[in-house]
Amino acid sequence: MTGNASSWNISNVNVVLENEVIRGTVFVKDGIIQEVIAGGSVDNTEQLDVLTIDGKGGWLLPGFIDVHVHGGFGGDFMNADREKYDRITKFHASNGTTGMLATTMTASKEAIEAVLSAVANYQKDTMPGASLLGVHLEGPFISEKWPGAQNPAYIRDPELNWLKAWNEQYPGLIRLLTLAPERAGAKETIAWMAEAGIIAAAGHTDAVYSEIISAADVGLTHAVHTYNAMRGLHHREPGTLGAVLTDDRIYAEVIADGEHVHPAAIALFLAAKPLEKVILITDAIEASGMPDGEYDLGGQAVTVKNGTARLSGTNTLAGSSLSMIDAFRYMLANTKLTVNEVSQLASANPARELGLYEQKGSIATGKHADLVLTDSEFNVAQTWVQGRTVFSK
Repeated sequence: MTGNASSWNISNVNVVLENEVIRGTVFVKDGIIQEVIAGGSVDNTEQLDVLTIDGKGGWLLPGFIDVHVHGGFGGDFMNADREKYDRITKFHASNGTTGMLATTMTASKEAIEAVLSAVANYQKDTMPGASLLGVHLEGPFISEKWPGAQNPAYIRDPELNWLKAWNEQYPGLIRLLTLAPERAGAKETIAWMAEAGIIAAAGHTDAVYSEIISAADVGLTHAVHTYNAMRGLHHREPGTLGAVLTDDRIYAEVIADGEHVHPAAIALFLAAKPLEKVILITDAIEASGMPDGEYDLGGQAVTVKNGTARLSGTNTLAGSSLSMIDAFRYMLANTKLTVNEVSQLASANPARELGLYEQKGSIATGKHADLVLTDSEFNVAQTWVQGRTVFSK
C-alpha cells in the first residue's frame, strides 16, 4: 500500500522525533501530520477510507532536505530541462530526500538565467519526486585560487545588479548563494542578500579569518562543503576554516562520503560546531545513482571511478555520487551521533535555515507529511511529500 489516500496512518514503526525515538503511530490527513502517539498498531478495518500501513519495525524519518545538490541519475540542473529535473527529483526521493535546492555551477549569466527560468516553471506543477524548494547559486562570484570543479572561465566579482534583477523577476526563488567574501563588492552583496532573505554562503574562497568574521557581521550565515575548496586552518592564521568552525552564526555543510572529509576531521567538526548548525549535503552530480564512467559537470569532463568523481585527468574532486541516505548511514557508522541527532543534520537544521521549520524538518503534529520509511538497516522503502507517495520500493 502506497499511502496516497487522503487519510492514512503508519504504525509498528520507530518514529524518529527531534529529541527521541518512539515506537508508535503517525496519523496523516490531507498531507498534514494529525497526531503522533506512542504505542502499538491501529485497527482501521472499519474505516474504509483510511489506509493503514505496517512499518514492519523499521524507521520513520522526517524527509531529508538537501541544500546543495547539482543533479543525479543522469540529470544536471544546468540542463534546464523538465525531463532531467524529473530524473533528478525522483532519484533523490528514492533515497529519502523530500526537498532540495537546485544548485547551479559557475557558468555564464545566460546559463544561470536558464536554470532560474526552468526551476520557476517546474515549481508551478505537481513535482513527481522531491520538491524543488528554490535555487542555490554556487558561484560565479568565487575565488580563482579555489575553483574546485567550477569552471574558472566564468569566475568574476559579485554582480549585485544581476542578483537584484533575478530576485525581482523570480521573487523568493534564489534561497542561497555561494561566493568568496574577499572579492571586491562581496560585503555589499552579502548585506543586500541578508536584507532580501537570501542566505549568503562562503565557499570556494581564500578568505582569511578576519574576512569571514567581517562578512558574518554583515549577514554571512553559511559555509558550503566545509574543509573543501576553502583556505584551511593554521594556528597563526585560522583562515576560512577556522572562522567557520568557531563562529556559531554560521551554518556549515559537510559531505559525509568518506572521500571529501576524513572521519577524524568530521569528529573535529562536530566537536567545534553546535549540532544545530551542522547540515548534511550530497553535492551530488549527474553521476549519482549511475555506474562508473564519464560525465559532465558545468561543461567540464568528470570521470567517476569506484564511485568517486574527479575532473577528468586530475585529482580534483568534482562533487559526489552520494545520496542523502548514504550520508545518513555514513554518519551513523562513523560518528557517535544518535539516529535522531543525524536526522537533525539532514532535516531539521536545513528546514530551520530555510525558514521552513514550522512546516517541515521534523515529525510533529501540524507539519507536512514529508516522511521516509526505511527498514531496520536504513534502506529506503517509501517516501512521501506532503502525504503523497513519491517513491515506493
